[in-house]
Amino acid sequence: MDQSGSEGKQPESSTRWEKAFNLYQEVILGHDVALSVQATIKLARLSNHAPESIIVQTVPILVSLLCSSSITESTSMLAACAYCLSSIACQGDGRLAAIIAQTGATKYILSVLPHTEGQVQKILLKCLRNVVAFGDADQMIFYGDEGLEVILGMLKSCFDGLRKFLLEILSTLALSREARRVIYSLGCVNFIVESARQGRMISRTRAAQAIGLLGLVQRARRMLVDLGAIQVLTELLRDGDTSAKLVSSNALGVISSHANFIRLVAEAGTIPLYSDLLQGPELMGKEIAEDVFCILAVDEPNALTIAEHLVRILGGNNSEAKAAAADVLWNLSSYKHSFSVIQRSGAIPLLVEILSSGDTGDVKERVSGVIAQLSYNRTDRMALANAGVIPLLTNILQDGSDELIDNAAEALVNFSEDPLLRPRIADAVNVPSFQNMQNRLIQIRASDAHIADLEIDDD
Repeated sequence: MDQSGSEGKQPESSTRWEKAFNLYQEVILGHDVALSVQATIKLARLSNHAPESIIVQTVPILVSLLCSSSITESTSMLAACAYCLSSIACQGDGRLAAIIAQTGATKYILSVLPHTEGQVQKILLKCLRNVVAFGDADQMIFYGDEGLEVILGMLKSCFDGLRKFLLEILSTLALSREARRVIYSLGCVNFIVESARQGRMISRTRAAQAIGLLGLVQRARRMLVDLGAIQVLTELLRDGDTSAKLVSSNALGVISSHANFIRLVAEAGTIPLYSDLLQGPELMGKEIAEDVFCILAVDEPNALTIAEHLVRILGGNNSEAKAAAADVLWNLSSYKHSFSVIQRSGAIPLLVEILSSGDTGDVKERVSGVIAQLSYNRTDRMALANAGVIPLLTNILQDGSDELIDNAAEALVNFSEDPLLRPRIADAVNVPSFQNMQNRLIQIRASDAHIADLEIDDD
């Protein structure tokens, strides 16, 4: 009964909307401007309840009214149509915004926009913002209508409450590579940085993404830094929503990839923020934090600060974050200054403790990989041995996952080559996994030596 009743209401509702659409057409054809304005405003308020099929029929009428409205004689009709189209553009997953742009609305608005002011200009800008932001295909239409130049020109002279709409439009356009090229060539990159600093979070996030894309160009990267992009992105990383944090953290990573800016990014206070990201729920956030930490750690003072944060994470209860922290330590262990940094951070006793704890297998596997890497350095080998790692590694040879056994065997082989530590691994040398790893490492080293000899001969 309920299903039958629901099916019976749908045609009735559709018929009612059809009648409303026909009535609206009649009002428009009556040429009573005041009544047409009133009806158009009412349509805007009801548009999100109407079937999309009805709205699709309405858009060409609204665009026709918009383009026939004089900015000197019928600004009320112009504003009403723009207001209605602005509401419609937000619906339909971008389909309606695309229709609005394709029917010529953006082109006309751009032509009259510089000649309007006050509330009318505000409504036109909001309409443009929504059409551009919600319509994926509309950016190039907008650009082809020289919209970018119009927006940039207005930004140079507009300093009132309308500026935020201009910045939001620009942040969307700047996601286009061609638009970024024009923005850079005209010396207007400062507007992108400004749009990342203020306005709605979604707009600031788009601007941060544009900054990251611009930062891939070395010349533009210096300009962004000089304009304060590091500080703006750091604010978003600290105070933004999830999307803003991810986008801004990635953009900062792009900027920090130049050696001259590594220290500046760290001095902005980003290391604790990336530490928070590493401990957060977002997998992408963890991956970005790992990558950026590896970049920032090229500078030794940064490496020590990062290692101290990683130690705090390893001492916590977040298994996913601990695994990610171990991955970063594994990467840092290959840096020339890493050995002193990792020891000074207090990481080694904690790594050994985790190996004997009830942590998940994934965490232990990552930690054992770090220990295997550290075992190549004499000082770290001694520190690991003094922390009691050898019996733990020996036990793993008897009972552990394949990765755990490989990492333990690799570390123990390195211990066996240290005259001071060799007597302490007597229980491991006859274990098959130890012997297999020993043979494997011998082969790898022989191969590396052969390649090195060939390179010398070529020289």
